[in-house]
Amino acid sequence: MHAPVAPVREPLIEGHKSYHNITEDLCAPTEKAPSLSWIIAFVISVATMTFGLFALAWTIWFGIGSWNLNRTIGWGYDITNFVWWIGIGHAGTLISAILLLFRQKWRTGVNRAAEAMTIFAVVCAGMFPATHTGRPWFDFFMFPYPNTRGPLWVNFNSPLLWDLFAISTYFTVSLLFWYTGLVPDFATVRDRAVGFRKKLYNILSFGWTGSAKHWQRWEALSLVLAGLATPLVLSVHTIVSFDFATSVIPGWHTTIFPPYFVAGAIFSGFAMVQTLMIITRKILNLQEYITINHIESMNKVILLTGTIVGVAYLTELFIAWYSGYLYEQFAFFNRAMGIYWWSYFGMMACNVLSPQIFWVKKYRRSIYITFLMSIFVNIGMWFERFVIIATTLARDYLPSSWSYYTPTWVEIGIYIGTLGIFFTLYLLFTRLAPVVAVAEVKHILKSAGDQYIGERAKGSQGSESIHESAH
Repeated sequence: MHAPVAPVREPLIEGHKSYHNITEDLCAPTEKAPSLSWIIAFVISVATMTFGLFALAWTIWFGIGSWNLNRTIGWGYDITNFVWWIGIGHAGTLISAILLLFRQKWRTGVNRAAEAMTIFAVVCAGMFPATHTGRPWFDFFMFPYPNTRGPLWVNFNSPLLWDLFAISTYFTVSLLFWYTGLVPDFATVRDRAVGFRKKLYNILSFGWTGSAKHWQRWEALSLVLAGLATPLVLSVHTIVSFDFATSVIPGWHTTIFPPYFVAGAIFSGFAMVQTLMIITRKILNLQEYITINHIESMNKVILLTGTIVGVAYLTELFIAWYSGYLYEQFAFFNRAMGIYWWSYFGMMACNVLSPQIFWVKKYRRSIYITFLMSIFVNIGMWFERFVIIATTLARDYLPSSWSYYTPTWVEIGIYIGTLGIFFTLYLLFTRLAPVVAVAEVKHILKSAGDQYIGERAKGSQGSESIHESAH
């Protein structure tokens, strides 16, 4: 007679690492000279960022007329890319806050990079509304402030104003949460550094000593910030969806937009995390800390949210048919059969069909398929935002005003530039701080050790009782 054996979970850290091994492996990218692949990636990122900044300067100098917007389509690449970047920034808060509150230990391998991705994505997103105002030097009018003419209040009925409040709050809380997690690791790097680097990391770590009081306050602050950030996951992209849902335009004026936008944001955000993590684990040799188990767990979330997005697409079609509203039906017919049919079917193929491959465990655990699918999802989610904006505006109530939108090189250049900014910031981040949270990985290792000892003790007691009953 044998005691039942519980299924063994895959370790979150491979290679039988000691605390010293973890410190050496995760701090190495910040201490050693950059690799050739890192240098090549950085040069490409800086070059694309420079091109984007040139296109942005061109826009400011010559005005919005350098874009191909017209009387019918007043939103184009600018708002498409704005919503796309905001969506990408959602996964960082989800991994950091919600999975922390639910005590999901697999988050530790990817949460640090996901949090950084959130900050950089919001920076890129903020460029588009600021530029789209046409005169960015007047952007201060969006803030209520006292002046000599009395208080100058902005229009609180505008969803664009609530975009400003929601995104700035989201950015602030995400930045605080990210930096709070970095403080113990900055102290670890400080204790290993010398000269100027030691002084720099001493400032960044705020004099962290690792005392019990410091850890107690750090954990309390992390939980408070996680609690604040959790509703932001729902509120930020809900408010972004109000940019469309509060209008009276067919195809936009629908109550399904808030949950549909939130699911799509998490969907695209996790896909971008996969893209970054697969590249990062290869370049920085972090395969033992960002494991196949981490990748499979994120693929499960991508499968879930991708299915939700697919249901939302079908629900939109059903609502348009069931409503009997001619203009709503035409809006969706035009998306599928109109001049932008290619973007609609690209969206459906990338967002609805391609993630279904993750029902098969072998494909969920494949590095190459995961990387390919993450690219497909990001392309599909960009198509989704383009379909919502361009196809809806191109065919309005007046056929005499119908038009077709194609971006100019300036609009494409700004978008490419934001990709350059994003990857430049991310590559600099990999040189400044450990990409994987050192302190949290050590905590996971300790927890796993304690659990193993407990299971060994239980197992020995069980075998003794079985032995006694046999006698």
